[in-house]
Amino acid sequence: MIEYRCLQCKQTAPADEWLWRCAACGGPLELSGLPGFRPAAIDGSVHSVWRYRAMLPPLDEAGVSMGEGWTPLVEATLFGRPISCKLEYISPTGSFKDRGVAVMVAALKSCGVAEVMDDSSGNAGASLAAYAARAGLRARILVPAHAAPAKMRQIAVYGAHLEVVPGPRAAIAQAAAHAATRVPYASHAHSPYNLAGLETIAWEVWEQLGHRAPATMVFPVGQGTLLLGAYLGFRRLAKAGLIERMPRLVGVQASACAPIFRAWQAGGDDVAPVKEGETVAEGVRISAPVRGRTLLAALRETGGEAVAVSEAEINQAHDLLARRGLYVEPTSAVAAAGLGQVSQRLPEGEVVLVLTGSGLKTPVN
Repeated sequence: MIEYRCLQCKQTAPADEWLWRCAACGGPLELSGLPGFRPAAIDGSVHSVWRYRAMLPPLDEAGVSMGEGWTPLVEATLFGRPISCKLEYISPTGSFKDRGVAVMVAALKSCGVAEVMDDSSGNAGASLAAYAARAGLRARILVPAHAAPAKMRQIAVYGAHLEVVPGPRAAIAQAAAHAATRVPYASHAHSPYNLAGLETIAWEVWEQLGHRAPATMVFPVGQGTLLLGAYLGFRRLAKAGLIERMPRLVGVQASACAPIFRAWQAGGDDVAPVKEGETVAEGVRISAPVRGRTLLAALRETGGEAVAVSEAEINQAHDLLARRGLYVEPTSAVAAAGLGQVSQRLPEGEVVLVLTGSGLKTPVN
């Protein structure tokens, strides 16, 4: 039986109603009771996250899926090193958020909700707006005033109610938590169903590399949900005896807003909120990640690390990727800039750079 399990107080609850955080202590939730990974259960006729239906929560994706997932793995050379780029930015709404939101919206639909709400700097809001429209749900998206105009237009065009909230990114999260008493909070940062969908990136990479794990994967990190999804997905492969070791996970943040990096440097288990500095990489401008402790644990367990990069490094990496035909938003370039810092000290073996969002969303002059 699939259950919610609180990472903080360890209490469980049946996953037959919508919960976005622990009802007892307010802590973040995970899903327990998910089936083990079985290669024979992969549906090779499906080229989306639902090829792994047997390993996902038992949901009906009918009327929800738009072909999210199964993104290409493209070879490139960066910083003198051959790597593979996972092109998440060619997802249906232009970002990796689609693979988690598709599963989350299927779960919301199964709970019988008619309206959903989330707070987002752009990509998650656009994804939820699109998948809510696809599933016939009303959507309300709270966005910060500094969000990219193209992303706000994308949210609105799907028919979602767009609400611009003044102040820092943290203020929008507080407003959303307050609104959650009236409207189901489809939080990409909190929802364990979103994480379950994001696990599929690990399984795709494993398949695309000939049933093996890469030596290293590099991610931009704000809330860090994609890195955590990959960690959980590779952990299930390891438990099934399908990989010998976990890939080294590297999380990269913009120096202007880098709570995970600061906590990593301090060597503790907790992630203290930081001031939100200005950065061109708006997607990682998160001062207090919901699952910060779990992120740090995942980095340590895999022998990975946290890295912070400057605005100049982000812009240079953005141009470097573009010169190789890879047009991404600055948030994706954060990961490439981090790769530039760590490439000389990475172990031998395959490196996968995750490119999370399309450059069409946030054009750079």
